[in-house]
Amino acid sequence: MTSCRERQFQLCPRFEKTFAILGKKWNGLIIDVLLEEGPQRFVELASKIPDVSDRVLVERLKELEEKEILARLVLEDENNRIVYQLTEKGQDLKRVMDEIQSWGERWVTISQPTT
Repeated sequence: MTSCRERQFQLCPRFEKTFAILGKKWNGLIIDVLLEEGPQRFVELASKIPDVSDRVLVERLKELEEKEILARLVLEDENNRIVYQLTEKGQDLKRVMDEIQSWGERWVTISQPTT
């Protein structure tokens, strides 16, 4: 079986789809929070990613659930709280996310605000 990298000058559909998921604004941060903090309620996620609107966060969570990267679970307690947690497929992104973090620490500069 030929890998996508062995084909010259063609886009790899799996590579494209992967970046369409991970490269979508907020998805990487959502995945990173769930990797680092474990299952989270909506309000917990929203507080850890304060620049995302509730509407967009809901959209992204639904998309990641459809892609089976995370699961929405109803906790059977007195409040029937809902938490989001990574599936096995989502947990498998840990190494990738760690490498992206390492690359960013090495190569991405952040401009300081001028005072």
